[in-house]
Amino acid sequence: MAKSTDYEELKWAWVGFRDAVGRANKPHYIRYVELANEIAMANGHPDQGAYWRSKYEVEDLEGDAYKIYQRILPLYKQLHAYVRRKLSIYYGEEIDLKGRLPACVLGDMWGRFWGQIYRLVVPYPDTPNIDVTDEMVKQGYTPERMFNMTDEFFTSCGLIPAPQEFWDHSLIKKPSDGREVVCHPSALDLLNGKDFRIKMCTEVNMFYFLIIHHEFGHIQYYLQYKDLPLIFRDGANNGFHEAVGEVISLSVGTPKHLFEVGLLEENIEDEEIDINFLLKTALNTIGTLPFSLALEQWRYDVFAGKVDQDNWMKRWWELKETVVGVRPPVERTEQDFDPGAMFHITIDYPFLGYFLRTIMQFQFHKALCEAAGHTGPLHRCDIYRSKEAGNKLAQMLRMGKSKPWRDAMEAITGQREMSADAIMEYYAPLMEWLEKTNAENEEYIGWDGDSARPNSASVFLLVISAFAWCFCDP
Repeated sequence: MAKSTDYEELKWAWVGFRDAVGRANKPHYIRYVELANEIAMANGHPDQGAYWRSKYEVEDLEGDAYKIYQRILPLYKQLHAYVRRKLSIYYGEEIDLKGRLPACVLGDMWGRFWGQIYRLVVPYPDTPNIDVTDEMVKQGYTPERMFNMTDEFFTSCGLIPAPQEFWDHSLIKKPSDGREVVCHPSALDLLNGKDFRIKMCTEVNMFYFLIIHHEFGHIQYYLQYKDLPLIFRDGANNGFHEAVGEVISLSVGTPKHLFEVGLLEENIEDEEIDINFLLKTALNTIGTLPFSLALEQWRYDVFAGKVDQDNWMKRWWELKETVVGVRPPVERTEQDFDPGAMFHITIDYPFLGYFLRTIMQFQFHKALCEAAGHTGPLHRCDIYRSKEAGNKLAQMLRMGKSKPWRDAMEAITGQREMSADAIMEYYAPLMEWLEKTNAENEEYIGWDGDSARPNSASVFLLVISAFAWCFCDP
């Protein structure tokens, strides 16, 4: 899915995975919904979605989250239009230049992260490559070296190094002894105050380099709040853990940092390099926001009984087509069960913490950059070796869940609410470039029937549901 540009091959893989995995999970998911709702009701909640939502203390959660989404939607539509044009070069008539993107061409099995198609959509291909995978391979990088470099990033900021137990017990490579393991990257707290682990099958590429820094963010959070009573050993809300992981990646992926660690030959401050960099990061941040919204809206509709099991697929693709602007590459029926092919759905994982983390990570990033004394555009900031930024981050991390999340937010950002201001400031140069480029190409912005709110009731349900518990996962 990440490497092929053969449309028929991509379609074959997309359909085959869902036929093999999704369909088999439908009976299990039907029973799961029944049991989850039964447990939720036994604990005083009308359904499982309401139980997940109860973890937040937000008076007007709907309004706050919807305003955030509305702020970002114009940028997403510009990105969608640009990507659509670029992909038409490779897939021809399979791409409708006024329509939705086929879900099989976005770089992974689910169309969640678009970063793997960067090579197909790069704005300025003749500038120095900011995807340093080839350089990592050339320099003989190993998973162990990648992990050690990540630990050094945190200690350079005055933060706590990973303890010996971490190095003794973490799984950082796929076993070669025949053991079968779940390779999905995760960070684990064994809750004894000293045993913290990462489990992942690391590959030597930039994608995994950033994931390792993300997972170490979780480990640092664990280390900072390990002495609190057990009930407080968690993120301040269900998006905080994910935001902490991602805020470190924002520094690590910058050309400045890659130059500092010897993966780029020069640290050139150049507009074309900036646009390449911002487009590359937007594929994995801005590109995934509507995906998260649509996924969780479907699930909350199911929990609340707003859609019966005979119409689950219909509702799934209504949301995908309207909110995300993607379509299935082949016709789907109620005999299929595409949600069941999504890892997070099958493990009972509330998903919209990812939406929230994307908003908060940029608020955190801006605050840490200010502490580090950064001047210039926000997207060029790297907090590497800044003890001031590390201290500011540690002050918030040590609070764990012992204080209301707004107190933790204020401790690091000086603000008490989530806001799209920082993320829009970060991507302002890209937004300006996309608008100009798309206008020059006379692009159609959006897709037929596009809407931020397929219907107001369900979008507000979606937004209420955006706040979910944190799983230590990229």
